[in-house]
Formats: sequence, structure tokens, C-alpha cells
Amino acid sequence: MTQDGTGSVEIDTSKPHPARIYDYLLGGKDNYEVDRKAGDQLGTLAPEVYASVKANRAFLHRAVRFVVENGVRQILDVGTGLPTSPNVHEVAQAVAPDVRVAYVDNDPIVKAHADALLNRAGTTSIILADLRDPQSILDHPEVRRVIDFGRPVALFLVAILHFIPDTDEPERIVATLRDALPDGSFLVLSHATSDFVGDRTEAQAVYNNATATMNLRSRDRVERFFEGFDLVEPGVLQVPFWRPDATPPAGSEELGFYCGVAVKKS
Repeated sequence: MTQDGTGSVEIDTSKPHPARIYDYLLGGKDNYEVDRKAGDQLGTLAPEVYASVKANRAFLHRAVRFVVENGVRQILDVGTGLPTSPNVHEVAQAVAPDVRVAYVDNDPIVKAHADALLNRAGTTSIILADLRDPQSILDHPEVRRVIDFGRPVALFLVAILHFIPDTDEPERIVATLRDALPDGSFLVLSHATSDFVGDRTEAQAVYNNATATMNLRSRDRVERFFEGFDLVEPGVLQVPFWRPDATPPAGSEELGFYCGVAVKKS
């Protein structure tokens, strides 16, 4: 794992951070009391959140295997979150050892943990960057070192766009990243929704005091992110039902995450 040259950055532990809340909900240990309190609030207000994040993580693993089995050898994972084994590069390299992965996150603690835990073989990189400035990601020298944008890339935006409010134009952000990808590239995306469980205003408000707000979106809004791509079967649907390895457990129809995988074609 290489350093990105940003130097030391102060880590703000006064507010919950989405990556650390997610880690806590998954049963991880890389979080603070403020994150655990936010996670417990979410669990009380939206009990399905625990199953949702685990199902989302399982979708991530299936999607990694899918794109690698379809020939992709480069992955750009934006909003990677805290390293939770098996992580993207571990799943990908178990299928094809030559896969290269560039991780991107805006939380300094994510980078600190990744620097300590991820391999230093030169096939992975972790950078601090903000998805709201997608060009800075595309131009970053560490991303460019690992990713060759002349060859197909799998872009992962898993459980990240719901932290981008409409005022920051999430469709524009995705389009900027899409336009940098060559034909044969994939978009892997998941996004939180309240389409299946009714009003989740109180649960959504837990993030009002966090470093990023939660912006739940409907299926038609999520589908817009795939403009310029061709969705692979079975299209956009809840995470437990995207090419499951086994029959989804009871209650899966209530889980509040949409997902999809799509390929860019001319």
C-alpha cells in the first residue's frame, strides 16, 4: 500500500461518520462511542438496518466476483469504508491474482486503517478524496498509478451515493466518472431507500448530526445513475435478490437497499 502524500490529517471524532457507523452495524471494532450511539439509534428506529448492511456487503462480494469473472482486472472503489475482511481486493484476487484495486474514501481513519492493513505489493492504493469532486479522483496520481483508464475498469459506488444530497448533483458526479471509463467497464452501485418499509424520517435524521446526511431515494432515482450503461440481469432490485448464492432469507423483501450492475457499451 502506498501513501498518497497528503500528510497527517486530524481525525474528527466529535461527530459520527458513515463509514464508522457502517463498520459498527457490521459488528466491526473500528468505531468510536459517537458512532456506536448513532448505530444504536438507527437499530432502534429501523431494525432492518442490521440485515440490510450485511446483505449489502454480501452483494458487494458477489459483484466483485462477477466483474472479475467477466474479465475486468481493475477496480476503482469509491467510498470504500473501513477495511472489513474479506475486502474488495481479497475477493477479487482470489478469483484473479492480477486484479488491481484503487480505494477512495474521505475519512482519514479509513485511510489510516487501510495503510496499516492492506498489502503493499503495488496492486492496491488508498487515497483521501471527496466524491463530490470526481475529477480530483480521476486525476489523482495514485489512482492513475494503479488504474489504466485505457482498459476496462469496474467502478464501485456501493452504499455511498445516498450520502450525496441533491444539491451536490449526484447524477452529474456519476456521469463524470462514467465518461472517464472505456467501453467494457462496469458500474456496481447500491443505494439506500425507504420504498419497502414506510416512513424512515426519524432514522434518516440520525445522520443529520453526522459528517454526511442520509438521502434515501426511490427506484426510479436510483435507475438514473445507470444512464449511459446497460444493466445486466436482473437489473435494479433489492440487494438480497441480485444473483444470490442461496435463497434469500425470510424478511429480505423489507431490506432497504437497491443495487445493480451495468456495463458501458458504445
